[in-house]
Amino acid sequence: MPFIKYTSKDVDLMARMMRAEAVGEGRIGMLSVGNVIVNRAKADCLDFTDVRTAREVIYQVQGGNYSFEAVQKGSMFYRPARETERRLARKNLKYWRRHPSKYSLWYFNPYGPCPSTWYGQPFTGQYKNHCFYEPAAGTCASVY
Repeated sequence: MPFIKYTSKDVDLMARMMRAEAVGEGRIGMLSVGNVIVNRAKADCLDFTDVRTAREVIYQVQGGNYSFEAVQKGSMFYRPARETERRLARKNLKYWRRHPSKYSLWYFNPYGPCPSTWYGQPFTGQYKNHCFYEPAAGTCASVY
């Protein structure tokens, strides 16, 4: 049973986002980005009460900007998905979870050490250049 409902178009879109955000971090890096997308669709808390699909998560606008930088600036995001990334996206949508992104709702590449919190949310770990953050305890039970 999948973590969230999805279509083949969702798989394609998610695959493009995973590649655009983390291709330089390999398979695990792309899967980690996919965790965050799925977690946001599952979350019914904080900034994610009105997104339930991968498409809604990827195109969500917060503070006047898309939540994911690749949607605004990423030429790689607008290239067709490859089967390699589609397989990874399906894996995320069906079952894949791993620390540090297992319950994360946020990640970013700080070009330096990962801060212990990001917008008040605790740091859960780092994979290559990306720092991952999950909701503070007791604020988002739907992610866990």
